[in-house]
Formats: sequence, C-alpha cells, structure tokens
Amino acid sequence: MKIAEIRELATAELAERIETEVANYNNMKFNHHISPLEDLSQIKKLRREIARMKCELRQRELNK
Repeated sequence: MKIAEIRELATAELAERIETEVANYNNMKFNHHISPLEDLSQIKKLRREIARMKCELRQRELNK
C-alpha cells in the first residue's frame, strides 16, 4: 500500500487496518518460528507498511 492510498483512508478505517496488519504480522512471525517461510521479505514489507500507517495516524493526531 502506497502512502497516497493510506492518506485517502478515514482515520477510523486506518486504525482498524493497523490492528488487522499487526495481527497478520504477529501471526506471520509466529508461523516463521515454527516452520521457516520461503520469502522472508514479506515480514519486512509488512513491518514497513505498518510503520507507514502508524506515522500517518500520528500525523493526523498532531494536526488536530
């Protein structure tokens, strides 16, 4: 998801999306510890996407 797409989301929708992605990230990490994933870059991409969404949410909080 690109930053332009993230900025188009409503604040409530963005917060919900963050919760979903964090759950996916934790699940992916847990599964990787049990049996290694073939593509480790998925974890890195997901972590960065979560960071982008959290940055946008924080920016909205500060601009109020």
